[in-house]
This record gives sequence, C-alpha cells and structure tokens, in this order.
Amino acid sequence: MNQDRPSSQARWVAGALAWVLLCAGWWLSASARAADVPQAAVAAQAFWTSKPGLPGAPPVKLWVYRKQVADGRQDKPLLFLVHGSSYSGKTMFDLDVPGRADYSFMDHFARLGYDVWTMDFEGYGHSDRTASTSDIASGVVDLKAAMAVVQQATGRSKAAFFGQSSGALRAARFANVHPEHVERVMLDAFVWTGKDAPTLAERAKTLPALLKSNVRQVDAKFYRSVFTRDHPGASEPMIGDVVAEAELKYGNTVPTGTYIDMVTQLPVVDPDRLLCPVLILRAEHDGIATDEDIMAFFARLPNADKQMVKLAGLAHTAPLGVNRQRFWHAIQAFLTLPARVDLAGAAAVTH
Repeated sequence: MNQDRPSSQARWVAGALAWVLLCAGWWLSASARAADVPQAAVAAQAFWTSKPGLPGAPPVKLWVYRKQVADGRQDKPLLFLVHGSSYSGKTMFDLDVPGRADYSFMDHFARLGYDVWTMDFEGYGHSDRTASTSDIASGVVDLKAAMAVVQQATGRSKAAFFGQSSGALRAARFANVHPEHVERVMLDAFVWTGKDAPTLAERAKTLPALLKSNVRQVDAKFYRSVFTRDHPGASEPMIGDVVAEAELKYGNTVPTGTYIDMVTQLPVVDPDRLLCPVLILRAEHDGIATDEDIMAFFARLPNADKQMVKLAGLAHTAPLGVNRQRFWHAIQAFLTLPARVDLAGAAAVTH
C-alpha cells in the first residue's frame, strides 16, 4: 500500500475546504463590490398647506414633507407616514444619527421605490403652534389637508398609510372617515380600548395635569425614558439623546390632545369600518396595549387581507430600535403582497 497517497476522506476534506475558501472569496469580493456601489440619492421636498384655526384664530399652517429617489419615475407607490404624540414627522421618520446611515424610515423606503410622505401635525415640529390640544380628531383634519398636497403633486388621491403609536390611531381613524384616500394601513404600537395597558394606566395618573394645559413639557430625560420604559436594550443607548437634540430645537412642549384621548376617549377607531387591508405590527415589549386588546380588534376587521405580526427584540418606538430592519421587512412584505387571484366563476361552483 502506498502510504503517501491521501485517503479518500482526506481528499474529500481538502476538496470541501477548497470549495469553502472559493465561496468565501466570492462572497468577500461581492461584498466589496456592493460596498463600492453608492446608495441611490434621495431627494427631499417640503410643502406648506393650511386648515381653519380655532374660532377667531387665523388659519393653521401645516408642514408636509416628501422624499423619493430622483429617477424621474412618476408611478411610484405612495407611502404616508404618520407620527405619534411626542415626535414630529422628521424626527420620527427621517432621523440623522451620527455614525449611522440606516435610521431614516423615509430613505429606506424611498430606495425601495416608494414616494414617501410625512407631515407635522398642528403643534409639532415646523407646523404652527396654537392653543389647540392637537387631538386625534384634529389629526384627521390635518391628514385631509396633507392629502390635498399629495394629490396636487402626484395626481393621485390614495396612499398606503403607516402610523406609529397615536399616529396609528390617527391613521386608522383617517381610514374610517376618509376611506377614499387609504389604499391600505399599517398600525404600529396601536391600542384599541386600552384595557389593562400598563403605559396607559401610568399615564392616567397624570390626567389632572394634562387637562390644565394644551401642552406638556418634554426634555432630554423624557426622550431617554421613551426608549427604556418598556425594555432597555431594544434601542441603542444614545438614541434618546439623538432624538432629544432633533426634537427640542422646535421647543420644549408638545400638545396634550393625544395623551388625553388615549386615557379618556378610547376606542377612537371602529374596526368594522376599517375596510382596506390592514397590517398590525406589535413589538415584543410594548405596554401601550395588551395582546388581548389587539387580537380582539384584529378579529373584527372585515377585510380578509389582514395580518398581525409580533416582532421580537423591539419595544414601543420600533422604527428607531436596533431591530428596525426586521420591522421594515414586515412592512415591505405587506406592501408587496401579490394581488389576489380569483378563478372565473369559482363562486358559483358547488360540489
């Protein structure tokens, strides 16, 4: 026997190792090539619209914001993002985080081919600060005004809507009142009745203070607490300070209306009248609602194209969490669901 000849097992191991090294080299080369490809440039546009003010007050100016890849396409699907109680639209959906390039919800979906819109509600961000509490009903009026801007800019009157926290209430309520503008709706950190919700139980304790003013105070400590109250570690440690820096440049108050609505007026959304396809996104750690409350709402939705997704590793402000890519994946999957196919005459077939 030739002792110098490698065994068949040794030859197999050597071949497998060579194959692994070849694949690794290909992957590294492909990764390097991908890294060399610049990300598509995203163009931003700002618009202004208005709505009637309180009796005796001037019209309220509202800021509307759009981002898309500047490729000349006119047929991009429309996506409208609706902010919540404590952040303006740009802070929530187009945040610039030092040392990070992937926090902008708007940029992410613009590069996926969407025409992405958001706005600042009355009393938030760039929009006028008034004596209004900017409650859920006020947000519905604001969204109607913003959709007039969208229609003028695009020639289309219907969009997919995403809402976060009280923004989910605004988006769903808007779909109740103005279904002609809503193609489908995605609800994150949503609450229906509020029954047994830990966050709302704590918030109810502050109701007397909330009722004394149309605004509440916010500061860096508050914004840091948003990212730790449900589950520390679901977001990067610095994100609360980044949000605070972005948001406090507009002022140190935000309206009280949505907080008051969420502890005194729920439910504000009728599931039986939410006729479009619906996606409900639920973070693993979120005290804004119980699973039972959300599942009861989901069961009442009449459109058979409905989905509910619970995502591990996320808390209340999921779009700014460490696992936001998983969150965006669920949204993209819902938005790109193939159209339903019905066989001709299938409903009449009996066996």
